[in-house]
Amino acid sequence: MVPLVYHVSRFVDFGQDAYTVGTAGLMISLPALLAALFAPLAVLASGGINRRTILCFLIILLIMANIASATATSMNWLLAVRVIVGFCMGGIWAIAGGLAGRLVSSGSVGLATSIIFGGVAAASVFGVPLGVFIGDAFGWRAAFLAMAILAMLVLILLIKSLPSLPVNNSVTIGQFAEVLANRKVLVGLLVTFFLVAGHFMAYTYVRPLLQTVSKFDNSGISPLLFAYGLAGIAGNFLAGSAATKQLRWTLVFIAIGITAAVLLFSPMGGSITDGSLITLLWGVAYGGVSVSLMTWMMIAASKSIEVATSLYIAIFNIGIASGSFLGSQVVDKYGLLTNTTLAGVVAILALAVLIFSNIKADPAH
Repeated sequence: MVPLVYHVSRFVDFGQDAYTVGTAGLMISLPALLAALFAPLAVLASGGINRRTILCFLIILLIMANIASATATSMNWLLAVRVIVGFCMGGIWAIAGGLAGRLVSSGSVGLATSIIFGGVAAASVFGVPLGVFIGDAFGWRAAFLAMAILAMLVLILLIKSLPSLPVNNSVTIGQFAEVLANRKVLVGLLVTFFLVAGHFMAYTYVRPLLQTVSKFDNSGISPLLFAYGLAGIAGNFLAGSAATKQLRWTLVFIAIGITAAVLLFSPMGGSITDGSLITLLWGVAYGGVSVSLMTWMMIAASKSIEVATSLYIAIFNIGIASGSFLGSQVVDKYGLLTNTTLAGVVAILALAVLIFSNIKADPAH
């Protein structure tokens, strides 16, 4: 789903049917919202089913959905298929995120889980320019086919390398209630929502933003987005290292970075150079979001990591859906620049929660 974020503005013409850029934003918000709903349900419903079996099934379904997307002939068809993608991604993220304790020794669970979600962060930032490159070179349908092929490779690797993962104890609703009563967990979920919503509210429309404000042409945007991806990878590792020592301050700086990048784009991104620098800052900051916030959740709910993982994924995807939907409404009614400003305001709320909650997550625990 991630490479589509940047390509939303490409879906404004299906044959004779025209769609606004804002309407095309539903490509992001719809599957994200369904992923949010399905993540906790997947953990509950999976019960005693072997986790390896569930992951294989969901990936096969994801492959089929991406192939169907590549053959879509209307926006309605495309949105219907993205419903399936939402279910798949919610289940995959929630279940995979809680497997670290099954695959490594107890002393390495934290690191292993951070690596898993570091992969999510890397995909979030690097999948965008990859999707753009494929779409620019071969068309948007090729981007969907590429995702299907990548999913096939993942399925092969999973079958060959992941051991059988039977389940002894099923997750209960009571565990969800217990985790949600944890104040540290609630702070982590609020910060997740505001950071992700603010980011996607603006970044869903980064192509028209770069074209309008920084005067980029299509040939210049693709290299910049590759650089953004590299900056995001660097941000992921920097944040992962810093989070082991100063987790709260790491999140504070991430929130400041995202807020600054979004708010500064309109007044200071008026040239290719300035727009590029702000975009790179944006990439570094957002690249650290997943690993830092998942580390926070692991510490806050160390005895119920699978539950915490599913809640984190749910709120993360609600943030994607809310941000992209709100952005679509603002862009259509008030324009790109107003949307960017409001996105910065949403990101500031994450910073406010971190500062005024007065809660610290101690990596030592």
